Order: sequence, then structure tokens, then C-alpha cells
Amino acid sequence: MSRIELRGISKRFGDTPVLNDIDLSIAPGEFCVFVGPSGCGKSTLLRLLAGLEDPSAGEIEIDGLLVNHLPPAKRNVAMVFQSYALYPHMSVHQNMAFGLQHRKLPAAEIERRIADAVRILQLDGLLQRRPKELSGGQRQRVAIARAIVRQPKVFLFDEPLSNLDAALRVQTRLEIARLHRALGSASMVYVTHDQVEAMTLADRIVLLQPLAGRSDVPSVAQAGAPLALYHHPANRFVAGFIGSPAMNFVDATVKALGDGRVLVDANGMCCAAQLSPQGLAVGEPVTLGIRPEHVLLGEGAQRARVSHVEHLGEVSHVYLELPGISTPLLAKSYHEKIALGELLPFDLPAQAMHLFRADGVAQARGNAAGRSVEAVDG
Repeated sequence: MSRIELRGISKRFGDTPVLNDIDLSIAPGEFCVFVGPSGCGKSTLLRLLAGLEDPSAGEIEIDGLLVNHLPPAKRNVAMVFQSYALYPHMSVHQNMAFGLQHRKLPAAEIERRIADAVRILQLDGLLQRRPKELSGGQRQRVAIARAIVRQPKVFLFDEPLSNLDAALRVQTRLEIARLHRALGSASMVYVTHDQVEAMTLADRIVLLQPLAGRSDVPSVAQAGAPLALYHHPANRFVAGFIGSPAMNFVDATVKALGDGRVLVDANGMCCAAQLSPQGLAVGEPVTLGIRPEHVLLGEGAQRARVSHVEHLGEVSHVYLELPGISTPLLAKSYHEKIALGELLPFDLPAQAMHLFRADGVAQARGNAAGRSVEAVDG
């Protein structure tokens, strides 16, 4: 079992910073997912671990060994690429055996490792086929099997499901999760832009944010368990990226402060949030956030007009027009009889509200309870 330690890792291409000031510890056997929008450096960070790129600053340690200056072959890691990278002229068996033969392992050991990988990934009957005779999902399983037979200390996955259709992505995602349980001693680091993959696979998510040319911004926006990032985002960037559909955001101003409760004015709508008032000031501009599933339709004192409805089967996405607010409020509804143009009562529970200050940092939780939407006097 191997621990990965990243200390002060930064990467620049010329004068452009790509990664900045990353301190991260990945526990033995942990499934860690790097996720973030395009340009945040998640694949670059994986390449640094693999030894395909050199860090501009900082140290990388795998299983207690400093590997900054070690070539990829000496790091005891195995990488699975988005593009499969199988030898087209070789059979599945030959693809899996090639690297082991190059390391001059005994033939019996090679066959034992291949048999184990075939069993884990259900590749029976495919060993004599060539890659062109396989489906996309089968090719990706072969690529993963080729990594398994090496018995590395660390598995690195670089967006391995991106080339698959939706159904195959779900199936292969389940297989990767099952693989992690079967190979519990090996650490897995997985790169994706798909937050569903991140939420469903990860023991821990590392959400990276684009630096936009700035060297004073940390690359890691937040790291933690998937539900921790979902329910307790550290800042507005995390809140807006994690969750589908995205969190609602409304510009507001602090109206009053109480014990474990903040009252804000959102252009005539008064919202109470169950949050700590510490550090806030009356009149301070803030941003309110609430997830679509927490918007309660059919109750509350306020009403809003339905501007659009998306019927998705078991759930509908309902867009509400709020007076003086340009962006519609998105709510989830399990009722099918919501009509376009209908005036609906709604409520925003105080305990479900998030609040972000001007610098994007999330306000800490308070202890108050209750409803949150009222009319502002005057």
C-alpha cells in the first residue's frame, strides 16, 4: 500500500502558471478524483505524478520515495489513457503480456496475472481478438487490464470514459468502482471533467480551479468527501461547479444580523439564512445560493411566475421569474401539472441557504431554523 504526498507543487509553461501551491496527501488504497473545468490543470497534475512532466516547484513522494527525478518506468505507477493506447497489431492477450515480457517475468507468472485481470474485468473469450474487433467499452477494459497486470502501487486514470457513449460510461464506471474494491491496496487517482463520475467514484474529490494567468491563486479550490463538497462548499466556485443542475445564485445585501441567522434583501425579497453572522456587516453585498432541490414549490408567502418547464420524466425543472432579478430561479418538482405562466407559491428554507461574500468565500453555518422568504417592509 502506498501513500502519495504532494508538497508545494507548481507548474508553469513559460510565463503561464498552470498549477500553483498544491499540498495534498492521498492515503493508501484511496480513490482520489481530480475534477474541474477545462484548463484547470487536472491532466497536467496527473502527468506530474506519472513522470511525464516535471514540476516547476515542489516535491512528489510515492510510498516514502521522492520521485521528482525518477522516469515513469521507475515510479511503479500504471496509467490508463482516454485513447486506450492499445497495440493494434496485437491480440488482447499480447497487449496484456507485452510489458511483462519486456520485464522478463516468468511465463507462468505472466499467465497468472493475465488470468486474474481477465477474471476481474470479465474479458473471457476476448483474449485472441485484436483491438479493432472490440467495442469501445471492451477496449477500455483491456487498457485497464493491461495496467492491472503490472501490479503497480498507484493507478492513474486520465478521463478513461470520455470516448464512450452514455450507457457504456455508466457500465464502465461501475466496473472501475468494482475494480477499486477488488484491488483495495492500490491507490487510484482519476481525472475527469464529469462531476457525476467524481461524485460516484471518489473517496475524496480534489476540485481544481483555473488560475487565469494568476500565480497568487491556489489551484485546489476544495478537497474532501463528495458530499462534503456538495453540502458544504468552501466558496462560490465550488458551489457552482458541484451539483447538476447548478446551484441558484442571487445577488443580495445584508439587511439584519441575529443569533445564528442572517437576513438579506434580494431586490425586495427578504431571505433568512441559517448562518453565522460573524464577520458580516449590515449593508454588505453578498450572494445567496440554494440548490434547485431545496426550493419548495407550492408553499410559502411569495409567488413567482413559471417562465419555463423541462419535463425529464420522474422530475421536472421549473424556472421561476423573480421581480427585478434577471436570472430565473430553478426548482425541481415531481408534479407534472405545472403550467407555463402559472403563479406558484414558493419558499426558500433558511437551513438550506448558502451565502457567499464578495471574495466568494462561503459563510459558516449557524444554528437558527425556520422559513426564509418574507416581504420586505416598505
